[in-house]
Amino acid sequence: MAKDNKKLKLYGFNNLTKSLSFNIYDVCYTKTEEDRKKYVEYIDEQYNSERLTNILTTVTEMIGANVLNIAKQDYDPQGASVTLLISEEEVPLYVLDPSCNRGILTPTRENIVGHLDKSHITVHTYPETHPENNISTFRVDIDVSTCGQISPLKALNYLIDSFDSDIITIDYRVRGFTRDVDGHKHFIDHEINSIQNFIAKETINRYNLIDMNIYQSNIFHTKMKIKDLKLENYLFEIKEEDLSEEEKQEILKRLDKEMTEIFYGINIPNV
Repeated sequence: MAKDNKKLKLYGFNNLTKSLSFNIYDVCYTKTEEDRKKYVEYIDEQYNSERLTNILTTVTEMIGANVLNIAKQDYDPQGASVTLLISEEEVPLYVLDPSCNRGILTPTRENIVGHLDKSHITVHTYPETHPENNISTFRVDIDVSTCGQISPLKALNYLIDSFDSDIITIDYRVRGFTRDVDGHKHFIDHEINSIQNFIAKETINRYNLIDMNIYQSNIFHTKMKIKDLKLENYLFEIKEEDLSEEEKQEILKRLDKEMTEIFYGINIPNV
């Protein structure tokens, strides 16, 4: 689709590369070392490579692509990674590389290393804890890179809703160019002035957002921080009614400090 919403008549195929980098943080209060250990175990169980594979497979379907190959791995002591090689059009079996599994995983092929081509999706998880502030964090990095008319932005709201996201960082960029039948280069084939254009209104209302965009380079960046901290959503192995009012306020203060530091990328001194 061109900027004037008329379909481009291309010479050859659309070889613009559209890349979406989606990064979320989930923050939780874990009071003891045992709680922190259980939190990491919980995250590893909730977001293991099998569930992440299901999420990425759904993303592939949503953007109108086809799975060529899946590689996945759970790590010790924690974390998981999944890579999907995808294509805009379905690739016939007789031309499919023998190394590709079309998403059919068997015990002997579960841990193969996938190669990347023009279109791919990857996810990596990073559970993290530290005893100094009793805060545990879970980070997910997802990259969706496509060529042709398919756009990773179609799956943005699904990705946001698939995780408990306190902090979200989104980067979107369009690279390369494609030519129309008259030989003119087109460096983008769709309207966009902010990633926020593609985020559901009810989601935007739940977050504070800032944009940093370089329009002439087709680079778009949005950061999001949850507005309302409901303490019950951030307690692990602890009940809110078992806490004093002073403890509640202290925990909320620590949670907000952690999120603010992640959101702005700075360390805030303790006062």
